[in-house]
Amino acid sequence: MSGLYTKLAAGVMFPLHERLKGHSSVALRRALEASQWFSPEQIAELRLQKLRAFLRRVNDSVPYYHDLFARIGFAPDSVTGLNDLSRLPFLTKALIRQHTEALKATDAGPLKRYNTGGSSGEPLVFYIGKDRVSHDVASKWRATRWWDVDIGDPEIVVWGSPIELGSQDRVRAIRDRALRTSLLAAFEMSDANLDRFVAQIRAVRPRMLFGYPSALAHIAAHADKRGIAMTDIGVKVAFVTSEKLYDYQREQIAKTFGCRVANGYGGRDAGFIAHECPSGSMHITAEDLIVETIGPDDRPTPAGTPGEIVVTHLATREFPFIRYRTGDVGVLGSSRCACGRGLPLLQEIQGRSTDFVVAQNGTIMHGLALIYVIRDLAGVRQFKIIQESQDLVRVLLVVDAAFDHKLLDSIRDTFRLRLGQGVQVPIELVDEIKPERSGKFRYVVSAVTPVRPGALGESAAKPESAQGSG
Repeated sequence: MSGLYTKLAAGVMFPLHERLKGHSSVALRRALEASQWFSPEQIAELRLQKLRAFLRRVNDSVPYYHDLFARIGFAPDSVTGLNDLSRLPFLTKALIRQHTEALKATDAGPLKRYNTGGSSGEPLVFYIGKDRVSHDVASKWRATRWWDVDIGDPEIVVWGSPIELGSQDRVRAIRDRALRTSLLAAFEMSDANLDRFVAQIRAVRPRMLFGYPSALAHIAAHADKRGIAMTDIGVKVAFVTSEKLYDYQREQIAKTFGCRVANGYGGRDAGFIAHECPSGSMHITAEDLIVETIGPDDRPTPAGTPGEIVVTHLATREFPFIRYRTGDVGVLGSSRCACGRGLPLLQEIQGRSTDFVVAQNGTIMHGLALIYVIRDLAGVRQFKIIQESQDLVRVLLVVDAAFDHKLLDSIRDTFRLRLGQGVQVPIELVDEIKPERSGKFRYVVSAVTPVRPGALGESAAKPESAQGSG
């Protein structure tokens, strides 16, 4: 159970901080902790009421949607079920770039500018108001408490976003110290920095970890390599997000730190979409979000069928995200979790559309089909697979003395077997593979766009884990 200081931080200090910032996250978290136990039918009715109110306000105050609704003859009061959302067109990154100003509500309060780099490197600029921030904080806070940890418990955050790292001003630093949060920059994973990270984690003795699965797994593997035990420092749970979580990463983190791993899925643009509970299910934040999956024909796919994840965030009135195409591929669940919560489930997250590769004949397959070829080879310390075209796939390898260079031909042959015999597979031996600008490690990056994101036929490779982060 949490100690006295944690109760003070979660019950007094953090609520005061949120109140001073004009956020309603404390009241929202309490409401979410009540509504999570509603029946699925009660939650569906709650979402429908919120959706109608949201669409009315968007129609009244957001120029882009006021014009769109008038043009297509859509009346918010005509919505009688969540399926009526399918009458609205999708919101894409290109449309947001094109209509950024028209997407701002005319009566919006202070909006904060955000951006995501995107797999293409072209940034997406969008805006978030205090209501959206409050809902995001409340959603994450609720999920944290599922694991018997709370704000104020000692925490190590392994992160690489320039937004977070660039905001470490004096006030933020004081707040983090008060809430017992320590930040490790995930940009640079040299042996010297990894030694420092392991030492700091041991010194802090955090009750929870938070970060990219690739970064936490990297630190865990380094601790094992150095022979440094980490199971005795008291980590209860490792929260991972912002990337797909692979089974081997979950196993590595759990083994090294002696803790459970809790997956989270979402994005700065789409919000906190789903969180894993101790029973192992990914619960959608259904009070705030409506999640659809769509197939190659742009029509919703049923539960159990893969499709591109499309999100409507009901707390984004000041800069709406309505039927927003995330570019991620996932599967909605149809069952109810053993934990008893009535929240709908995200059964599987297969990854971003750029985590998939396209063979010469057009077959779409998950990057795991290529990752398996390299990942467990002796002597491979790091790797990255870059599909530049359907005819060219580059491989970057960092190897040590244990690597058998005769395996290079085997890697090429296996890649061609899966992608097509005419594919060029140059392999470069490099000293280091740097993470993305965000600090994430991407094992597969593809510049080839499938015929339609989410068009995963029976040729798609089955992912390693039913839980993952996009």
